[in-house]
Amino acid sequence: MNLIKALNTIAIAIPLLILITYPIFKESSLLFGLLSTMITGLIQVIIGLKLLFDKPKDRHIQTYIGAAIGFFTLWFINFQIGYNNIITYILLPIPLILAIYLSTLIYKKS
Repeated sequence: MNLIKALNTIAIAIPLLILITYPIFKESSLLFGLLSTMITGLIQVIIGLKLLFDKPKDRHIQTYIGAAIGFFTLWFINFQIGYNNIITYILLPIPLILAIYLSTLIYKKS
């Protein structure tokens, strides 16, 4: 669990560290910071799947995986219909909420 906790901390810290370089690198730091959040999301989904395989009966982890699947399903549907503004606005905060939820689960369990 300590490895998962450390990996999650690093995954969350990388976009923030990149954004701190804004005064030096300007817009490119914003671009790389935003791109690194996708890597953070991928790492967190992999961590969530590992936790699910380790503890398949844990309702909190099941909720996280279900919400992640729901996010990607809604994102795919939104792409198929040509990006509806309402659905897009609903989708925007979900990755942040998922990251906070998984981080809370990891830090409470360790």
